[in-house]
Formats: sequence, structure tokens, C-alpha cells
Amino acid sequence: MPITAQHVRETVDAYLAENPGDEESLAPLVETLDQAGDTIGSRKEFRGHVTAGAALLRPDGRVLTIEHRALSKWLLPGGHVEDSDTTLVDAALRELAEETGITSDQVEVAGDLPLHIDVHTIPANETKGEPEHLHFDFRFLFRPSTDLVEPAELVELQEEEVTAYSWQFADTLTAEPFRSRVLSVTR
Repeated sequence: MPITAQHVRETVDAYLAENPGDEESLAPLVETLDQAGDTIGSRKEFRGHVTAGAALLRPDGRVLTIEHRALSKWLLPGGHVEDSDTTLVDAALRELAEETGITSDQVEVAGDLPLHIDVHTIPANETKGEPEHLHFDFRFLFRPSTDLVEPAELVELQEEEVTAYSWQFADTLTAEPFRSRVLSVTR
């Protein structure tokens, strides 16, 4: 069963109970969720839709980032939810495996709630017939369950979407409050 509006709402409510300071920044998500209902998981919901990302944090304080081919930006592994995803954390795990080859048996989820929920604008893409829209990115924290200190043999990039990967020290991440949240769990 695809991700439901109820699952998204319960996740947002629990997240906001832990992070009440994010209420204003998540207002567009809550408003779109009220309007879109169960289509909130569809990439064809152009008011905005949910996506899921994986913040994989090594014991040495480095976070896995990928260079996204279409956007030419360094991002966390992640992307759109699919009908086969039953939870947002499942979607983040699937995206991590698809984009990097790092599978769910090589990582452990650090909690049921996202570390951060980011709202950002995606530019229009005329080739795909997509207008400018919002992504509501649920970023979950994972820790390696295997030795990922030098994972070159584990990483297998999905070259259609990803051009490179890098392990960045958490203090070099630039997006707030994500950076601060990652730093707080590295201590």
C-alpha cells in the first residue's frame, strides 16, 4: 500500500512535537497535506509532494552526499516515494540503496522520526512537463551497521541520476537547521 496522508500527518505531528520551532517552516506542508490528501505522495501532485532522504552518518562524523546529475548539486541520497513504499523511512532506505548500492542490512535507522523535514522549491522542468513545485523532504538519520570507513567497494552509484559521492564532515554541511541537527547527534 502506498504512503498515505495519515502516515505523513502522523509523522509530521510527532516531528513537530519534538521540534516545535519548525512549525512555521512546515506550514506549506501541512496546508498541502490538508488539500491533497493521499495524493501527497504522488510526484504528479504539483502543489507539492513528499520525498525521502537518507542522512548516513559514519562514526567519524562524516555524512554521505551524492552529486545529483540533473540538479548539479551535492545532496543526500533520496528522492520520490513510490507505490511500493509503505513508510517514509522505507522510502529513504530504498533511495539509499538505489542511488548508492548501500543496502538496508548495512545500515540501522537511528529513530522513527525524521532528523529534519525540509521544504524546498523544485524548478519547472519543461521536458518532463512539470511546473515549479515544492518537495517536502523527510530526512532520516542512519548509522552504518558495517564498516563504512572506506566504502569504495560498497558504493555502486546509479549513474542515471548520480555522478559521484563524497563523505562530508558534518560541520561542512551548509543547510540549517539540518547541519545543527547532524552535529548534535555526532557528539
